Amino acid sequence: MQTEHERIDIRPVEIKSTVVLQLTHSDGRATTTKNISANKSDVLALISSGYSNILVENTEGAMSLRITKSGDAQVHYEKKKLEQDLMHDKKKERLLDPTDPFLIEVGISDHKGNIKPSKNDKYKQVEEFLRLLVPALNSAIDAGHIGKPSKAKPLSIVDLGCGHAYLTFAAHQYLHNIGMPVVVTGIDVRTQSRDRNNAIADKLGISKTINFLAEEIAITKAQAADVAIALHACDTATDDAIAWAVNGEAKLLLIAPCCHHDIQKQMDQSPEPWGAITKFGVMKERMGDLLTDSLRAQILRIVGYRVEVIEFIGGEHTPRNIMIRALKTGAKPDPLDIARYREITTQWAITPALEKKLPTLNIG
Repeated sequence: MQTEHERIDIRPVEIKSTVVLQLTHSDGRATTTKNISANKSDVLALISSGYSNILVENTEGAMSLRITKSGDAQVHYEKKKLEQDLMHDKKKERLLDPTDPFLIEVGISDHKGNIKPSKNDKYKQVEEFLRLLVPALNSAIDAGHIGKPSKAKPLSIVDLGCGHAYLTFAAHQYLHNIGMPVVVTGIDVRTQSRDRNNAIADKLGISKTINFLAEEIAITKAQAADVAIALHACDTATDDAIAWAVNGEAKLLLIAPCCHHDIQKQMDQSPEPWGAITKFGVMKERMGDLLTDSLRAQILRIVGYRVEVIEFIGGEHTPRNIMIRALKTGAKPDPLDIARYREITTQWAITPALEKKLPTLNIG
């Protein structure tokens, strides 16, 4: 099934003493909000319209529902106390307090703990990243794909191509604040980034559980991690990150690709009828982007990951807003996935960089 919107959020609000449902959805450029009647049949129609992940919260806890490709329902319950807020103009709950010292040190907040206007998009990006990481991480732990973190064996996270380490520090601080033992490593080729980020960690007093290395992703000394993240690593650096994660058997991957030059350079001749589209430069570029990330997702499925390609953050904040989220389940490759992969690469006469970086990849 194909949903009309990639994601919708529904919550009850009170308007003129009447409770209605506020429905919000985004098309990647703008967010649209409208109010609908609190009609049971309308809600059921939305729930039944093809969404594979559904979260329902109430004052006593939450229920998450995932529909698999085979149509099975995987249900997870969580008990917690929540407060109902029927205010029409509800402020989104922040996962990171703007006064958190790390936000001040990395330059997102000013010395008074207020988000700098010039860094507002970066702050929203960090928040949305955590909103994608945390439920995926909790689900992986609950399902036994990742062992429950403990002081003796903390959760390990590696950020490949961390740059200024906004997300590296955010993941460390948030998980530390909720009591989850964690060790984080940030990797970036630039020595300036390593020195700056390690200095911040020292200043914050967290250098025992977070550290930074100046290394190329393809040849890093880091061996393995439970969670691998790579956000906006340029071109084949994204493939280096995925290959490192797969070869090290990372359990959870959060990959937001950036520039996609490799496949675009290989697209000398487009198979018909795609030539009618790729004769236009900008459309050829976008087709190259889609092919690159689709084949990355396909390879991850073949090597035993359950894969989702989702919107990372609205396009108004960054044009690079696709995220590949993958969880290693160890499932055997579907012959159809392999056949589709080979059909696409043969038709377009392309060889993805990721295929070359995975010597154990068995695709016939």
